[in-house]
Amino acid sequence: MISSQRQHLILSRLRTRGAVRITALSKELGVSAMTVRRDIAELADKGLLKRVHGGAVTTSTLLSEPLFSVKSQMDIGLKDAIAQEAVNYVSPGDVIAIGGGTTAYVFAQHLLESQQSSGITILTNSIPVAELVQALESKDVEVIVTGGVITRSNSLVGPIADKVVQSLRVNTVFLGTHSVSIPRGFLMPNSLEAATDMAMMDIADRTIILTDHTKWSSTSLSLFASFDQVDTVITDDGLDPDSVAKTRDLVKELVLAKQGEPDESVRSPRRARPAENGVVAEHVGAHAAAGSPGYPDPADQE
Repeated sequence: MISSQRQHLILSRLRTRGAVRITALSKELGVSAMTVRRDIAELADKGLLKRVHGGAVTTSTLLSEPLFSVKSQMDIGLKDAIAQEAVNYVSPGDVIAIGGGTTAYVFAQHLLESQQSSGITILTNSIPVAELVQALESKDVEVIVTGGVITRSNSLVGPIADKVVQSLRVNTVFLGTHSVSIPRGFLMPNSLEAATDMAMMDIADRTIILTDHTKWSSTSLSLFASFDQVDTVITDDGLDPDSVAKTRDLVKELVLAKQGEPDESVRSPRRARPAENGVVAEHVGAHAAAGSPGYPDPADQE
């Protein structure tokens, strides 16, 4: 297959999936990963797609969201590193909310494998997260699903989801994001999903954003949170120094998760180490809020 044919197929896959992985394209096209990278580079130079770590996304992601099944196979190492850090922000018995998206899903995986998941309650609008808890068959973890309209990222959004969320209260909400815009904040391509994320933030004592460094170079439509509305941003150490400096000036706490470290997701939580001017420096973990309002017993509401 000549390069023009390969590139046509790559663009075709992008139109239907929203994102592609180099490894998958290499197998499908029967060529080396290096050849696929060259094809993607040529298409990116023409403005026909956008290169990301491990693959490419369509340039129309301002308004569209790649399928969950596609995104879940991208940047796996980055998501693992972020998830391992995020687990340290949960304490046994906490009531938390987990939003949609693949980074939040990986966080849920690590959390459920850790000691911190003991006795927790999870409110989620993510179908994959709910299925993950159900498959665990643990009586020690309770999951509450919002209901609502299903998005391409397998999230439940819209008025039904928002109404359920608004009737509850959680210690901490963990949210992913489609893009990070300095100095605006955090954005999603789906306005309904952005609204549901805002509803989750409204009922939480603390908001934590989970996002890898590639989101600083992407764009999206709907703002759901400004930097001053977020307590902590957990990303990976691949974020460039300029973006690190600018983000630290805007957010209360920025955590850079180191890639390739051993899984320490079950270690005891630690408080953040303060740095100069109130900015939190690189550290590992932080303790979840204590004494926050818990989830009401359904029997008390009858």
